[in-house]
Amino acid sequence: MNTLAADTSSANVKRFRIEGLTCASCVKRAEKAIAAVDGVESASVNLATETADVTVRPGLDFSSIVKAVEGAGYGVPASHLDIGIEGMTCASCVRRVEQAIAAVPGVSKVAVNLATESASVDLLSDEARNGVEEAIRKSGYTPVRRTDGAAARDAHEEAKAAEFRSLKRDFTLAAIFTLPIFILEMGSHFVPGMHEWLMGIADRSTLYMVYFVLATIVQFGPGLRFYRKGFPALMRFAPDMNSLVMLGSTAAWAYSVVATFAPGILPSGTVNVYFEASAVIVTLILLGRLLEARAKGRTGEAIKRLMELRAKSARVLKDDSFVEVPLDVVVVGDRLQVRPGDKVPVDGVVESGSSYVDEAMISGEPVPVSKAEGDEVIGGTINKTGSFVYRATKVGSDTVLAQIIRMVENAQGAKLPIQAVVDRVTAWFVPAVMLAAALTFVVWLVFGPDPAFAFALVNAVAVLIIACPCAMGLATPTSIMVGTGRAAQLGVLFRNGEALQSLRNTSVVAFDKTGTLTLGRPALTDFVVQNGFERAEVLSLVASAEAMSEHPVAEAIVQGARDEGLNLKPVDAFDAVPGFGIAATIGGRSLHIGADRYMRQQNVEIGKASSDAEKLAADAKTPLYAAVDGKLAAVIAVADPVKESTPTAIAALHALGLEVAMITGDNRHTAEAIAAKLGIDRVEAEVLPEGKVEALKRLRKQAGPVSFVGDGINDAPALAEADVGIAIGTGTDVAIESADVVLMAGDVTGVATAIGLSQATMKNIRQNLFWAFAYNVSLIPVAAGVLYPATGMLLSPMLAAGAMALSSVFVLGNALRLKRFRAPLPVRSAGQEGASVGEGRAVTASA
Repeated sequence: MNTLAADTSSANVKRFRIEGLTCASCVKRAEKAIAAVDGVESASVNLATETADVTVRPGLDFSSIVKAVEGAGYGVPASHLDIGIEGMTCASCVRRVEQAIAAVPGVSKVAVNLATESASVDLLSDEARNGVEEAIRKSGYTPVRRTDGAAARDAHEEAKAAEFRSLKRDFTLAAIFTLPIFILEMGSHFVPGMHEWLMGIADRSTLYMVYFVLATIVQFGPGLRFYRKGFPALMRFAPDMNSLVMLGSTAAWAYSVVATFAPGILPSGTVNVYFEASAVIVTLILLGRLLEARAKGRTGEAIKRLMELRAKSARVLKDDSFVEVPLDVVVVGDRLQVRPGDKVPVDGVVESGSSYVDEAMISGEPVPVSKAEGDEVIGGTINKTGSFVYRATKVGSDTVLAQIIRMVENAQGAKLPIQAVVDRVTAWFVPAVMLAAALTFVVWLVFGPDPAFAFALVNAVAVLIIACPCAMGLATPTSIMVGTGRAAQLGVLFRNGEALQSLRNTSVVAFDKTGTLTLGRPALTDFVVQNGFERAEVLSLVASAEAMSEHPVAEAIVQGARDEGLNLKPVDAFDAVPGFGIAATIGGRSLHIGADRYMRQQNVEIGKASSDAEKLAADAKTPLYAAVDGKLAAVIAVADPVKESTPTAIAALHALGLEVAMITGDNRHTAEAIAAKLGIDRVEAEVLPEGKVEALKRLRKQAGPVSFVGDGINDAPALAEADVGIAIGTGTDVAIESADVVLMAGDVTGVATAIGLSQATMKNIRQNLFWAFAYNVSLIPVAAGVLYPATGMLLSPMLAAGAMALSSVFVLGNALRLKRFRAPLPVRSAGQEGASVGEGRAVTASA
């Protein structure tokens, strides 16, 4: 993903960064401006990630969105493209290429360098990237790509680090010049004898002049950033947080300037200075932003750690030798060498050599996995002792690691339904605060005690400062960022943010059985031959027919026959009947193999064999029947071993107060036996593949919101139908694409982890919203002076600034507690904490 814009899951959705967002009202204003652009269908702006997701109609010029954002008072940072150009020989070549690139829509700046044979281009849209390459080609030269999404992310991180350094510098400067004013002025009020001492060494006018110089440096030095953003917003009649700070601090500073240089124009008894208030307001707001920037940096640590898993280079076969090259030049089909201790650069298939690879980032398993010829390897995993050569099959954004990062980024950039409440409030919040401040000023001026003007000014400033809605805007997105990041560390990927909110409402978790609750590798356990038939002959016929099927049960039967040394026979005809069984003709003999319902359909008499089947089913085995030439020849039993983690996962879901259901095509006897053994509450048995959706609808009607867990192609419709679909990451791509949540390992304990984290995250969001709203609702009246008649208490603008700054820090600190979330499952440790996508789970749950 480049710094500015990138396609999300839909081709018509554009994601780009916005600079200058400081509070929830900024979010609403930016969304409104973007949505007003003709051709924009919807817009969602996220304060925590400083990004916008915009759904547009085809053909829309992206520059119109940029103009709308800038018109609202914010910035769209240009992405940077460094591209090589082959074929340039002189200055006229440079000019020709520069003119061609500059003419591309979406290019804001270009500089071509003949010595380095490259161009440095600032882009305003993703489409311009391809336009630049085409312009170079049309000019008669050859473009050479030199950057990727990873480099753009690094550039963004550097920009954020530079902003943090700028804030730190401004805060330090403000603190240096504010501290003398604060000590002298506050000391005069609270330290006995200090006022007399000050008056003895300097008269009041001289002291005010010193205060003026110091406060002015703070106001128009470090505080200039508030004017740069706040004043234009105010002129557009769209005030934001910067406007409130600017108005509040300027009012205190300007009043003090008048009191210092023209006291005669002020009413009698109101000649006071508030230089310490103006300076402290700026300093404390900067401190709050500094702490906020630091905390926001920590909310994105999950992405940073995922990025750190990337290899920086690869050893690629070139001219019969392996050479070190940058990762971004590796292409599909390249042969790569991995040495002991190396990170696997990209995804691929081993061609020669063998080793053990640590795949904890994917599976959460601490034990390295053996890799030999034909085995798949995943980019970002760590090679251990051996060495091997493999062929690259996926590079760049197609690798598993890149997809994981993209999923996490998409989830972190999502706006949950709960955010709509905040949006409705913040749409009018800042104008309402300004109105409240004006009303406070008027009421104190008319009804306040002497000096009424001074009381009116101080209380109006306090209202302006304390009511900045920063905490409201950060309440939801920061929790989402930390929650989804922590989920990724625990091997749970939320493919969209809505699932994070919906999952906590789950009443029943429905599991597909095969491959989800079980290993998905059934084994032949029983083969009961009926009178008149020979075991070897029947098993050979049955295995020969089943060899034509790809069903796991068929593979178990075939493997069972091979284990007994039986030869398979040629099959003359074969037909699979979904949900029932198979029919085949072998050497002139007719075979039908399947469940009891299939035998009834074929008019095959089961007779006493049904009791054998019931006993097998009672042992949680799957009974099948085999008929030869219309007569029952054998009762077959196949068992699919239950995953080791399944009982623990079910117990954990029960501990969360949830019901567990199983959906299976097994007959009811078998299904109920398995359910009784595992403690499953509800069973939907004898369900055909197309019947899973109806089964989910029944469960939803009986028990409430349903989450479905599956891994196969035939699970895709059910995953889409469920309130939340959870796919096992070791399953098929179709299932994963249909799901809302992906468990990277095949361990179903991740289901409880996902639900527990969803509950913890939503609880955290509610806490943040409560305190953000409660803070403003309770302290705005206090700042306005509502307690003064009864208690004589007023809220100083300095205290208001401190409280406002701390409110955002409180919300961020509360969100960061999610980093300590521990899944409620006693599972063995699985390697590197925080650095892997699928780490081990601890015993307790907390948020």
